[in-house]
Formats: sequence, C-alpha cells, structure tokens
Amino acid sequence: MGSTISALFGGASAAAAEDSSTEPSSVISFHSSNRWELHYSTIKDSNQLMVIDFAASWCGPCKLMEPAIQSMASKFSDVEFAKIDVDELPDVAREFEVQAMPTFVLVKRGKEVDRVLGARKDELETKIVKHRSPQSGA
Repeated sequence: MGSTISALFGGASAAAAEDSSTEPSSVISFHSSNRWELHYSTIKDSNQLMVIDFAASWCGPCKLMEPAIQSMASKFSDVEFAKIDVDELPDVAREFEVQAMPTFVLVKRGKEVDRVLGARKDELETKIVKHRSPQSGA
C-alpha cells in the first residue's frame, strides 16, 4: 500500500524506490489517463516491446501475478512494463478492450502483438521472449 500512496503523490519513481526487493522496480504504474496517453505516445513508434498489465486492486489473481511481473521486469530489462488499474483508468481499459483481470497486452509500435488472459505466468513469459527485439539478450 505504501507503494500505491507513493505512486499517487510521487510518481512511478517513488513507487519503484519503495519496492522492498533489492532490484529496483521497472514496472511503471499509471494513475492518470493524461499521463498514460503522454507516455504511450512517446513510445508507440518504438520497436521496444511493452507489456501492459491491466489489473484491479480487488483481484486475487492480479495480486498473485505481481511478484512474477516484478521478476520479469528485472529479467527483461529491454522490455517496458506498465500497470493500469482498470478501476482508476476505465477509459484505457476500454481502449484495449479489456474484459477480464488480469489481462496482459503486448504492444510494439503502437499495435497489439499478443495478449494473455488470466494469471498465466509461463504463457506470458513465453510470449515476451517471442516478441522481444531479436538483438536483445536475456
């Protein structure tokens, strides 16, 4: 919860700094549609893979996936990880046609390249490996 409060008042870097692991968090949480749109517009022309985690604070499977997402974000430093709470940003969830949580949307160059529905850690990791830039290492 401290991370959530920090993220609300201090942005993603404050939330990352408060993460209790030794690795800094590279999952960016968005709490404003404007901030999301600004960020998305800056990377949508990039060939970098972005994994968007659509979740909700009340969602048990979403909470179960959090450590796995943090681990993947550390492991795949060439991949950008973003987290959207569907209750905070329902317009963004609608834009990506999210109907269940968690939903992971993999995006490259502003286009969806894949999607994982549910708490399927292995399937998500397989798809991340598949869509990463070929020149990037693990």
